[in-house]
Amino acid sequence: MKVNTDGVLLGALMTVRASDRMSLDVGTGTGTIALMAAQRLSGLLPDSGITPGSPDDGGNGVRILAIDIDKPSADEAARNFSASPWPSMLESFHVSLGEFGTMRQCTGFDHIFSNPPYYDMSLTAPDPRRNTARHTDSLSYRELVEFASAHLSPDGILSVILPADSLLWLTRYAGMYGLYRYRTVKIRTTARKQPSRAVVEFRMARPADIPPEELLTIHDGNGYSSEYIALTSDFYI
Repeated sequence: MKVNTDGVLLGALMTVRASDRMSLDVGTGTGTIALMAAQRLSGLLPDSGITPGSPDDGGNGVRILAIDIDKPSADEAARNFSASPWPSMLESFHVSLGEFGTMRQCTGFDHIFSNPPYYDMSLTAPDPRRNTARHTDSLSYRELVEFASAHLSPDGILSVILPADSLLWLTRYAGMYGLYRYRTVKIRTTARKQPSRAVVEFRMARPADIPPEELLTIHDGNGYSSEYIALTSDFYI
């Protein structure tokens, strides 16, 4: 499975806090977003004189669990985690979200994040693995929201990237489960186009003030925009 721009955008834009001790990546694929979360968290951990995420520090109490219904993807993520600088933080499981919720005792995730599938079945591709990764019959927004409402800690965050035209629907549905939108970043490919994606974050507590929506443009006339390069430069070799 390839690294895709949506995953990189979510990994770079989502809120990551030093207090995030237990995180969950739903539909991890290659593990890109979980790895980005580990990289960002390692930069927030207190200086202990030990490389954050090394076998000697026990992950500093930080755990990022990653699940995928596709076994080759879960296995690939596990290999990527093992080869990364943060192996003690990261763990991959071959399991569906529904099965995961019944198999593990979750005391509360500080952060749940996902680049969920969003295509209709009418747009299925010939590759079954790509279908699983891209289509909502394998993981629905409803399932993700319902799981988050049951398993987030009181101060937990749900971060999702989705088509911009699905934003209003998801906000309304999340509200039914006591999840309130507090941050939105709309993403457009060029300045002439309307936003096609949005990174949206929800919390269990209703925010007193909702910050203004943010806007990110990926390309300008010279290739990638300066803001996109600044956002993602720490993650590309």
